Amino acid sequence: MKKIHPHFSRIAHRYKDLRTTDAEPILSIKKKLRKSNTIEAADVGCGVGRYVIELFHHLGEMLRLTCIDYNRRMLNQLTKNLRKHKIKNFRTINASAMALPLASNSLDAVFTFNAIHHFNLSNFLEEVSRVLRNNGYLFIYSRLRSQNKRTIWGKFFPKFHEKEKRLYELSELKEMLCKVPSLRIKSTEYFKYKRMATLEWLTTQAKHHHYSTFYLYNEKEFEEVLQKFQENITQHFENPDNVIWDDENIMLNMRKISDEIS
Repeated sequence: MKKIHPHFSRIAHRYKDLRTTDAEPILSIKKKLRKSNTIEAADVGCGVGRYVIELFHHLGEMLRLTCIDYNRRMLNQLTKNLRKHKIKNFRTINASAMALPLASNSLDAVFTFNAIHHFNLSNFLEEVSRVLRNNGYLFIYSRLRSQNKRTIWGKFFPKFHEKEKRLYELSELKEMLCKVPSLRIKSTEYFKYKRMATLEWLTTQAKHHHYSTFYLYNEKEFEEVLQKFQENITQHFENPDNVIWDDENIMLNMRKISDEIS
């Protein structure tokens, strides 16, 4: 995380505009939390608040949210973004996902969106188990390595899926969760989205490193593979102004089970 930290500082001010935010996982979370009157929760690895805004939009006044991120500039941008949306019921904490500065048994839910590949996952899960109340929820929204390979970048941007070794497969996630007996998987949801963009916009996203994966290329290598990516798109799509592909994600819904029950 320390190596990738400068990358997020550089792009914090434009990150929200470079990335796509999906409402579908938030709608699923809303259904699972619909019986709650109040939700004391944390979004870990919250970034500039793209999903925080969606959480407040769908969960409303029942949500009291702590926004936690390792990067202070991302948190500063989050505060600006939330204030623009007149969201007030939140606080920010600059901290690591592996050492959450929260009281034990204090939260009803923990969310993390497209961030676990930046964590030491074993330590994060132990911390989540500590801070969640009994029957509390953990929602992990991410992309599997195999899903990443099928994206527009995995298919056509040279070396993209080979370089991105931080993502997990479902079997690996389950294996790590087995080491934290108090956390039980209740459901696994798969999401598939139809995307459309111009080659020009895809090039802009890549140049601005909208995925941290691009940080793994050196400057010369990146320029070479970006040109090859543009050639690949031109060859595989009839209209470079209408590039269409599917993106896939997964969400794990977990509950904390008390020692007495487990």
